[in-house]
Amino acid sequence: MLAGLAPARRRLVVGLLALAVAAVVGAGAVLLVPRLAAGEVVPVPQDEPGPVLVVPGYGGSTGAVQSLADRLTAAGRDATVVRWPGDGTGDLGAAAAELGRAARAALDRTGAAGVDVVGYSAGGVVARLWVDGDGAGLTRRVVTLGSPHHGTTLADLAVDVAPASCPEGCRQLATGSDLLAALNAGDETPEGPTWVSVWTERDETVTPPESARLEGAVNVPVQAVCADARIGHGDLPRDPLVQEIVLEQLAGPAPVELTAADCVRLGG
Repeated sequence: MLAGLAPARRRLVVGLLALAVAAVVGAGAVLLVPRLAAGEVVPVPQDEPGPVLVVPGYGGSTGAVQSLADRLTAAGRDATVVRWPGDGTGDLGAAAAELGRAARAALDRTGAAGVDVVGYSAGGVVARLWVDGDGAGLTRRVVTLGSPHHGTTLADLAVDVAPASCPEGCRQLATGSDLLAALNAGDETPEGPTWVSVWTERDETVTPPESARLEGAVNVPVQAVCADARIGHGDLPRDPLVQEIVLEQLAGPAPVELTAADCVRLGG
């Protein structure tokens, strides 16, 4: 039975059987399992870019990220926008499972060794959930855009003031949520893909903006590249400068540290 499973799935099943541990994040969630032991993940070759999966933010609006997908396509990349299940406000684990299905479909279609994932806002948390589950051996690179990796105080406020208007996905983005606590325990950038986090210091949705900082990743505040960039949270996937930063981080054999010297070159 196990022999018929994909390698990453087989490792997940064996780990669950051996440890008998499964933390379920809400109804229909993916499993948060202990991170794989060193040496068990075979990383995707970094010099072999594959198809790009673009994950929208909370609410699941594909329109917010379509221009980024179009820019990736214009640059010669195979880019697909992943749709959240339901209305895009439910369990982030269910969205991670949908990302997993989209990744396998893209790999079957292209024959690539792995996928690149660009997650906008909550989509970056969804990407991390999938990698933390069974996506580590299928992902070459993860780029997150303005993602509340450590929660946002706006979700805290919603939980406190209007809990009935804060669905499961909203509650999971609160700074003290069980989901984020489990995801950030230990290594925030587990073995497998290489990691990049891009955000804006002018973010008024992910508060504080430094919540997007991801330990172990190449962290790129947009204003560290172009100090005068007036880019808000909603601008991140649409702004030409940010799109060029994403292309730059996906293109090479490794993520790159960008500085103010790169501003003009990237169109800032």
